[in-house]
Amino acid sequence: MEAEGRVQGPPLPAGGEGPGVDWHLAAGALGTARGPLLAAAEVLALDDEEDDLEVFSKDASLAEVNSFSPSVPISPSSMINQYKFEDGPELRDLFITVDDPESHITAIETFITYRVVTKTTRGEFDSSEYEVRRRYQDFLWLKSRLEEAHPTLIIPPLPEKFIMKGMVERFSDEFIETRRKALHKFLNRIADHPTLTFNEDFKIFLTAQAWELSSHKKQGPGLLSRMGQTVRAVASSVRGGVRNRPEMFTEMNNYMETFSQKINLLDKIAHRIYKEERDYFNEMKEYGPIHTLWSASEEDVADSLKGIASCIEHCCRATEKRMAGLSEHLLPILHEYVLYSEILMGVLKRRDQIQGELDSKVDALANKKTEKDLFSEEIGKLEDKVERANNALKADWDRWKQNMQWDMRSTFTNVAENNLHYYEE
Repeated sequence: MEAEGRVQGPPLPAGGEGPGVDWHLAAGALGTARGPLLAAAEVLALDDEEDDLEVFSKDASLAEVNSFSPSVPISPSSMINQYKFEDGPELRDLFITVDDPESHITAIETFITYRVVTKTTRGEFDSSEYEVRRRYQDFLWLKSRLEEAHPTLIIPPLPEKFIMKGMVERFSDEFIETRRKALHKFLNRIADHPTLTFNEDFKIFLTAQAWELSSHKKQGPGLLSRMGQTVRAVASSVRGGVRNRPEMFTEMNNYMETFSQKINLLDKIAHRIYKEERDYFNEMKEYGPIHTLWSASEEDVADSLKGIASCIEHCCRATEKRMAGLSEHLLPILHEYVLYSEILMGVLKRRDQIQGELDSKVDALANKKTEKDLFSEEIGKLEDKVERANNALKADWDRWKQNMQWDMRSTFTNVAENNLHYYEE
């Protein structure tokens, strides 16, 4: 496994400023799959000195793994069970399922729709169950509306519209199923969010029939309005950095820059491991039948050759099972948080934009460019807007970080457990 040694990571800051993921354990979990990622682990190494940034709780330390009674035999996979997870999610009153993908072919385009089934006990819904069909562009519309209504909340990511050439064919069963799972997770993350779950556009998305949704979409902001928002955003970015940004949000920016570097690196390493596993699997599939054919012409060692062929076949099945675990659990989670890192940077920029508007008004008032009473009123409104944006982002930040730590911990623990089972077999 020489490929990992060729992975060059970006320079990362030293000290306890890194993201709240135990990257040593993450690299270790990955490293169990066909060779340790020691070089990657060194690149990812950070001093996680802050207790609240640790993924594994202190009562689930490695020391506990070795604290078994010596009279009890220890299997490698049993160590995984020593990591303690938090309790499950709270009781929910909104359940959403995305399933039953269906192809549609018209003279203009070919597209896929998915069935969205909603079951709820909330009083604001007219019924307890809804079933609608939605296509990908409907999900994009919902995401844009949520971002517009809640610019400083962390909106869950959607899978990209376009995929990398050569990775998987568009409209293949694999691609459709991968997208279905991502869309299912997208809606359920919104449903679990304490604010987004009560958004009116989200309710309409879940309940309106296709023609009703189409009509509602036309009531959204027009092209000129969207262009105005874009121009203001660009103008804000051109003005430069925010002078009076609170220290907390500077720390968030630093955190996300480091997190983005690390999660992108882990994503690349995981895809490289999967590719090498796939190549290894394809070679073994050809290698086993060769021994079976060979045994037919070598009577003296026929049994031995058949035994080797059987062993290779068993290894093939185990490797295929491990590849399925990587593709279903590890790769999607890592890529989701690659997208999350981009979303978080965008949210922080939007918060800075609001702060920048306030700063410019304060400067104008100080320079007495216009009537003080008018500017004082505008400044008061902007101060309230900045405070609301700060409070919303702080609350969402803590919630997102907790979810991220849970996802990363459970994902890498699952990978490590699967790898241990593989080698035990």
